[in-house]
Amino acid sequence: MPQRAADLLAACLVAQGADRLFCVPGESYLALLDALYDLPQVDVVVCRHEGGAGMMAVADAKLTGRPGLAAVSRGPGATNAAIAVHLAEQDAVPLVLLVGQVARHERGRGAFQEMDYGAVFGTVAKAVWEVWDAAHLPEIVARAFHTAAAGTPGPVVISLPEDMLGDVVDAEPVPPQPLPRTGPGPGEIVAVVERLSAAERPLVIAGGGLAATEGRSALANLARRCGLPVATTFKHQEIFDNAAPYFAGNLGFKIPQRHVDTLAEADLILAIGTRLGDVPTQGFTFPVAPRPAQTLVHVWPDPAVLGRVYRTDLAVPCDPVLFCAALADAAPEADRGDWRQRVRRSAMTLRAPPLRPVTGGVDFGAVVSALARQAPRDSIVATDSGNFSSWVHAFWPWDGSQTAIGAVGGAMGLGVPGAVAAAMRHPDRTVLGFVGDGGALMTGQELATGIAHGAKPKIVISDNSTYGTIRLHQERAYPERVVGTDLANPDFAAWARAFGAFGRTVSDVDGMDDAVAELLAHDGAAVLHVKSSAEAISAFTTITALRGAPTSD
Repeated sequence: MPQRAADLLAACLVAQGADRLFCVPGESYLALLDALYDLPQVDVVVCRHEGGAGMMAVADAKLTGRPGLAAVSRGPGATNAAIAVHLAEQDAVPLVLLVGQVARHERGRGAFQEMDYGAVFGTVAKAVWEVWDAAHLPEIVARAFHTAAAGTPGPVVISLPEDMLGDVVDAEPVPPQPLPRTGPGPGEIVAVVERLSAAERPLVIAGGGLAATEGRSALANLARRCGLPVATTFKHQEIFDNAAPYFAGNLGFKIPQRHVDTLAEADLILAIGTRLGDVPTQGFTFPVAPRPAQTLVHVWPDPAVLGRVYRTDLAVPCDPVLFCAALADAAPEADRGDWRQRVRRSAMTLRAPPLRPVTGGVDFGAVVSALARQAPRDSIVATDSGNFSSWVHAFWPWDGSQTAIGAVGGAMGLGVPGAVAAAMRHPDRTVLGFVGDGGALMTGQELATGIAHGAKPKIVISDNSTYGTIRLHQERAYPERVVGTDLANPDFAAWARAFGAFGRTVSDVDGMDDAVAELLAHDGAAVLHVKSSAEAISAFTTITALRGAPTSD
C-alpha cells in the first residue's frame, strides 16, 4: 500500500525490533518523528544533547545486546553525536544512528548544515548509507541492523534526505535477518585441546564477547573444569567472580608491572571474546606484538580481527560462548593448582589499599565501600571514565552476576546517560551511576531526560575540582606544574535539586553510611555530591607520592 516514506521507515524500525529511540529533534527529520506519533511500540526519548542521546543508545545496546537506536539532525546534530559513534566502534557495541540530511536537490551545493556523512563517519562506522530512493528503505534498514550486530559489532549510519522522507512509496518492511552464530569446528577444538594439554601455565584473557549470562556461565565452567586462571579485560571485570580462586585480575590501565610479569610466565594464552586492544595488552606488550612469546589461541567471531595485530598460532573465528562450551566438554579436567595459586596471589596485590586519611576532602573509596555494603547485590553499575572509577573497580563486590556499563573507549560522559538509560530499561532495579565532576558537566543534563521519563537513577559525583586522570599523568610527567586541569564546580546537590532530583552533599566520612542510605532509599532520581580529595587522586596513589616518584615512568 502506498505510504509516506517516513511512515515506512518507522514501520521498518519496528520490524527490526526497535522499541526505544533516543533523539534530539531537528527539522531535517520531523517527518519521521511525526510517523512515530502513531507507533506506541517505539518509545521516543527526547534528550538534551546529541552526545547524550548517542551515549544512551550505546548504553541501551550494552544492556539489551541489540542495536541501540538514536536520531539526530544534520550538521551540528551529527557532529555532536560523533562521540557515540566512536565509542560504539571502540567498545564493539551495535548502534544505528539516523541522521537528517539536506534535500536531495541541495546536495553538493554547500547548503545549510550540509555534510557528506560518508566522509565524516566512513573511518569509524562499519557502514554509511544515504537513502536517495525511498523504495530502498526496507532493505537498507534491515541491512543496517544486521551489519551493526554481526561479526564485530559496531556503529552504522543512515543519512535521510529531508525531502525523501515525504516521498510516497509502495514497499513493505523487510524482516530482520538472523545473525550467524558459528561454533568452532571439531578440528579446531582438537587442536586447542592438544595445546592446552601440553601447556603447564595456560591463561585465559576474557573480554566483552562473554558478557551475556550464557557467556559468563560457560567461562566459569571452563575455568573450573580445566583449572584455568582468568584475567578480564578493561571495563569487563563484572563477567567473572573476582573472589573466585581462578580470577587473575583485571587488565586495565597501567596495572603493576610485577603482575604483568607474573601473567607473562604463561606458556599458552587463550584470548576469548576480546580483540586484544592496547589496554588489556598493556600497550601491546602482553602478549608482545606482533609475535607473542606464548602460544596464542585467539577466539573472536570476526575473521578480519584475527591475525591483524598478532601472529596467532590458532585463530578461531567463532562465537566465544560456543567455544567455551565446546572446549569445556572436550578438554580433560585439570587442577593446575601451583600456577593458578601463584597467579591468584599476584592478582590479590591489585586490590586497593585501605582508605587513607587525606586532606581537602574524603577518599572516594569511602562512599564506594558504603554503597557496596548497602546497595542491592543486583544493582546495575554505570561508570564514567576517570580515576574515580578505580575505587569502583577495586571495592565493588564483583561476583560475576552484576550488570556494568562502562566506556572501554575511554570517552567521558557515559556515566549519567548510561545510568538514565539503565534506569529506564530496568525500572525495578537499583541503578548507580558513578561520575566525576568533569563528566557530570559534560552530559549531566541528561538527568533532566531521566526525570522527564520517570527514571530513578542514583548518581554519585566525585568532586575533587580537577580532571583527575589528566592530573595524575601531569603530576607524573611534570610534578607540581599544574596547568589546564583545575576545575571550578557548582554545588552539585543544589544542581540536582534544580532538576527536581534529591541532592545531598557529603564532605567527610562521618555520616557517610547515613548519606548512602538516604540516597538509596529515595524514591526517585537522586544525586550524592561527594567532596572528594584531589590528594587521593586514585585508589592506588596520591599526588604526594606522584611528586616523589621518578619522572621517567
